[in-house]
Amino acid sequence: MKLILLGAPGAGKGTVAKLLTELDGSVQISTGDILRGAVAAGSDLGKQAQDFMNRGDLVPDELIMGIMGSRLQEDDCSKGFLLDGFPRTIPQAEALKVLLKDIGITLDMAVNIDVPRDVILDRLTTRRTCENGDCQAIYNVKSNPPKEEGKCDKCGSAVVQRADETTEAISHRLETYNEKTAPLIGFYENEGLVVTVSATSSDDVINAIKAKLAS
Repeated sequence: MKLILLGAPGAGKGTVAKLLTELDGSVQISTGDILRGAVAAGSDLGKQAQDFMNRGDLVPDELIMGIMGSRLQEDDCSKGFLLDGFPRTIPQAEALKVLLKDIGITLDMAVNIDVPRDVILDRLTTRRTCENGDCQAIYNVKSNPPKEEGKCDKCGSAVVQRADETTEAISHRLETYNEKTAPLIGFYENEGLVVTVSATSSDDVINAIKAKLAS
C-alpha cells in the first residue's frame, strides 16, 4: 500500500502507521526520519540539510523533496510506504505530486484521521516520554502508565512531559495545523484520494483502510 496519513497532532498517525507496516511490510516514513537518515548517511543532500538544521533553520522544501525522492526509491519501499506527517503544506503536496509522477509511483489514498479536539488534548497532555534519546518510549498516565511512576519500563530513565505537550503548546500546534496542514484534505479530495475515518480507535482506522483497499 502507498498511503499518506493526514490528521492533527495526536490523531494517531504514528500508531496507525506502525500497525499498517505489520500488515504487508510497507515502511513508515516521516520527514524527521528521512532527514536524520540522510544526515547519518553523509549524502550530499544530507550535508546540506545538516547545515540548515545546525543553524536552527527549516530545511527548504526543495531539499526535503530531493531527500524524499531518494528515500522512496530505496528497495524497502517496493512493498509500499506510509507517509506519516508529510506533506505538511500545499506547496509540499504539489511538489510530491510531481515527484511521484516522475518516479512512476501512484498513491492508493490519503487517509484523513478525524479525531475530536477534546480527545486530542486529553491524549497529548497525558502523554509522557522517556527522556533517554536512545529510547524515547511513550507512555500515557491514564491508559498506559509506566510500572513505576516517572520511570521508564525499558531503560529506567526518567519519564517526562515534553514541553510541546502542555495544553497551551498543543493548542498552538492545533492552530498551526488548521492553518497550514488541514487544507491538504481539500487538495487530496480534488485528487480523488481522500478517505476520512472518524474514529478514536486505531483498530477502527485500520479496518476502514483495509476495507477501502479491498473495494
